[in-house]
Amino acid sequence: MSLAERVLSVNNDLPIRTNQPVHSGKVRSVYWLTDEDSQRLIKEKGYKVASDAPLAIMVISDRISAFDCIWHGEGGMNGVPGKGAALNAISNHWFRLFREKGLANSHILDIPHPFVWIVQKARPVMIEAICRQYITGSMWRSYTKGEREFCGIEIPDGLEKDQKLPELLITPSTKGVLKGIPGVPEADDVNITRQNIEDNYAAFNFADKRDIDTYEKLLKEGFDVITDELAKLDQIFVDTKFEFGYVTNAEGQEELIYMDEVGTPDSSRIWDGPNYRDGKVIENSKEVFRQQLLNYFPDPDILLNKDRMDERSALARDNALPEALLMEVSKTYTDIAEKITGEKIVLSENPKAEIIAILREQYGLIDG
Repeated sequence: MSLAERVLSVNNDLPIRTNQPVHSGKVRSVYWLTDEDSQRLIKEKGYKVASDAPLAIMVISDRISAFDCIWHGEGGMNGVPGKGAALNAISNHWFRLFREKGLANSHILDIPHPFVWIVQKARPVMIEAICRQYITGSMWRSYTKGEREFCGIEIPDGLEKDQKLPELLITPSTKGVLKGIPGVPEADDVNITRQNIEDNYAAFNFADKRDIDTYEKLLKEGFDVITDELAKLDQIFVDTKFEFGYVTNAEGQEELIYMDEVGTPDSSRIWDGPNYRDGKVIENSKEVFRQQLLNYFPDPDILLNKDRMDERSALARDNALPEALLMEVSKTYTDIAEKITGEKIVLSENPKAEIIAILREQYGLIDG
């Protein structure tokens, strides 16, 4: 089987039994299970959730997005080999550590395959919970233009690019387009202040105003756990995005949990420690791919300028990237995953067939 065939690029066409439309995001697809299958699995597998909790199968892909576009490579390589398994392995590792350290649970109940999670349906908090330990990326670009206030937080003068910030900053943005919130533009990924959240906590899906403190506590604690573990590997946790949601636990109580993914090269920046101390930034995250794209195309403004989105979409659609470039990205993902988890990332021979076989034989979720 060719390398391109070992890449799982389409993940929304699996014959998983469901009576709802498959939700397909940039990287993951979600199959909502029937009430009957949810209740059967909770009983058979002993999941510690309410007996009537809605469950879903979440299947990751090897697709890679950057600058709001999905990119592909030569020879039919419609993704990055090993990327999906690497992302899931890293998230699994951190979620498990959070649970062991008593922080909070995640939405994951079971891991049937390296590409697959069985999750409990959560009611998401409509915030991209972003934490920053260093000034870089979009924050640095704004800083160079003279901005000194981010998400209602005053930033001192005199900072240099990639410098460690005086303190860990929480700089949230909106998750999706939220309408009718005073002072919050109706657009995706809009920076918001803590005051915005406090004044409109219900509109952001918080059950209680006090849960704002809980989300910030879990965000900082999670960030610190990952920072400390990466420091043991001489890697630097630069910034990250967490997501939170509510579930009803087995005791019938509503609890705030971690959801989506956490501490991955897609949702975070991770820098190599020795190189940083030598004055060089070596990325162990998707930032490597972003930089490659900026260097690869003669007019990088297309990738950076939101007013040129039509041109950008055409660029992603019409240009098959060199296999060598995608393999370099693959190495970034698999290397950092193996470093964090201590386990080898093995490429599936035929990921789709493997997933179908497991979900049929061990979970009874495939008809026929």
